[in-house]
Amino acid sequence: MLATLGPVQEGEGWAYEFKWDGVRAVTAVTGDELRVQSRNDKPMVEIYLELGELRGLVDQPVVLDGEVVALDGAGRPDFGLLQSRMGRHSPDEELMRAAPVLYYVFDVLHLDGEDLTRVPYRDRREALDGLKLDGRSVKVPPWFVDVEGATVQAAAAEHGLEGVVAKRISSRYEPGKRSRSWIKTPLRKNTEVIVGGWAAGQGRRAGTLGALLLGVPSEGGLRFIGNVGTGFTDAMLADLFNRLAELKQPASPFAEPVPREFARQAHWVAPELVAEVEYRSISRDGRLRHPSWRGLRPDKSPSDLRTVL
Repeated sequence: MLATLGPVQEGEGWAYEFKWDGVRAVTAVTGDELRVQSRNDKPMVEIYLELGELRGLVDQPVVLDGEVVALDGAGRPDFGLLQSRMGRHSPDEELMRAAPVLYYVFDVLHLDGEDLTRVPYRDRREALDGLKLDGRSVKVPPWFVDVEGATVQAAAAEHGLEGVVAKRISSRYEPGKRSRSWIKTPLRKNTEVIVGGWAAGQGRRAGTLGALLLGVPSEGGLRFIGNVGTGFTDAMLADLFNRLAELKQPASPFAEPVPREFARQAHWVAPELVAEVEYRSISRDGRLRHPSWRGLRPDKSPSDLRTVL
């Protein structure tokens, strides 16, 4: 079940959770067997080994929904830190110490053979609280009822969190659907994009990437929304350079001609890599203003994206 973008909801019938800046994960535990799946059904159990702790925390079959996050020194989710773990199968102890992950569980879908997707959100959260999932790497974050959404949003801003998700207390869980029973309100503007090309770097970045050309899906095909040239670490640049070399193609993947100032030095690639960027606003001609790179999203594919700009 996916949330719909919108303003903070107010009034009776809503509960609130913090929005966590990480990777969505559905987990299933049956005895010693553990499955961890991304939102597009990719297995992740060998990537986030810390979630193996679930085997010792539950004593009955269960299916859970939550977010995998990595925390910075102040205890705030850090998506850039999580990037070092994404896609890295069987991470060594050094990497796990440098970027440990937590699993924040916010829903329970099946419990001891009972399908809970048909019961109200409030009942599911109470059942989740009853599991007492309080391990080193597995936690159940708070949820708030009988409080104003603006109050929860202010708390999220004060603690440097990504935002708020409002959930209807009476709502069922709708697997795979984007529902207006869950409304997400980010404090920062982030969007998922598709990489369609790159321009070579200059100066310190000579011989590697200078900027990435970005697009979003539209009815007519991939729509160009500008480029991003900031927010990269050297490790990110090296990884992207290698990935994009394998996706090289002679023609632009964008549906319409890319403006000359972007296209004249462009190297085109097959539109297969999904990424996330942060930006300040959208210009009148549909370009991202002051974008900054946040990282690849290997847990998502281009078909998952919707135009929300």
